[in-house]
Amino acid sequence: MPAPGAGNPNVARDQAFARVSVMYGTDRKLDPRTGGYGGARGAGISYGEVAVSIPRGHKTGDIESPSIWRLEFREDPRKHMVILDRTFHTRQGFLNRVKARIQAQGSSGSSFVFVHGYNVSFDDAARRTAQITFDLDYRGVPVFYSWPSQGSLQGYTTDENNVQWSEANLKKFLVDFAQKSGARDIYLIAHSMGNRALTGALRQIFAEQPKLKGRFKEIILTAPDIDAEIFKRDIAPALAAGCERITLYVSSGDNALLASKKVHGYPRAGDTAEGIVVVPGIETVDASGLDTSFLEHSYFATAPPVLGDIRRVMQEGLRAARRGLETRLAGGGSYWRLKGAPHP
Repeated sequence: MPAPGAGNPNVARDQAFARVSVMYGTDRKLDPRTGGYGGARGAGISYGEVAVSIPRGHKTGDIESPSIWRLEFREDPRKHMVILDRTFHTRQGFLNRVKARIQAQGSSGSSFVFVHGYNVSFDDAARRTAQITFDLDYRGVPVFYSWPSQGSLQGYTTDENNVQWSEANLKKFLVDFAQKSGARDIYLIAHSMGNRALTGALRQIFAEQPKLKGRFKEIILTAPDIDAEIFKRDIAPALAAGCERITLYVSSGDNALLASKKVHGYPRAGDTAEGIVVVPGIETVDASGLDTSFLEHSYFATAPPVLGDIRRVMQEGLRAARRGLETRLAGGGSYWRLKGAPHP
């Protein structure tokens, strides 16, 4: 994928590295010792903005960090994605800042809100949002919502409790954002366990505030760690009733979701090992085999073919049938496979 063009308002460049600024909402508790957000629950929603460095040698899909194998023991913004600075906002200050950035775009007026998954720290979520923004050459306002994940493999059960606890706060944040941000087109992106909070919040929003049906331009669900049967029976119909454009990315080699299945006893919506989820109103895209990492779980942000497909969804507004994907039949309906993915 090409690097962002010179006119991207989210990317400031100097000779050593680029700088990407992302907005956020979070219900994590601020740690006064570090000045950052940890894994504890906060008293409410906090708001702000984070600047992240993108090194000149950045590789699409990567989040560059120090490596002891390269004898790198400290972060260097010339080589790594580093949190450069943090700005804290009040709720109104956040909305005003988003509005100002929206107005600076001119006629485009778009924004995305990203909800991260399990085992993700606040700073990791900021870096991932910046990486997505840079690699997609996204020119709307990038925003992420960070719930109190423990940021550790051992924290799965705590993360399950916290993502459910965060659902009400995320609902409040999204309603506020939909009504007062000034964004014309709002894209929602969730990964892994973050899909639980996003889909739960949206089900409530569409049921309680019918005027917000159709307010979100696109819902993008990536590798959802949600019971597949519950997703098909309860969640998908509620989402489709409130949004006409929904894309679901799934994979057969997602080891994180295979582990989740062992814990819960049932397949997950993002896992195709026992059958692909195909439901009315949602376009399912099979990304199997495109992630070469150990877990094969973050392909939505690390695999260039998937990033390229998401870019066409968000920037060109193309549905699956017009994006050059392979059409397949399953479960009485159609789904799509990204070209370059191995055949089953």
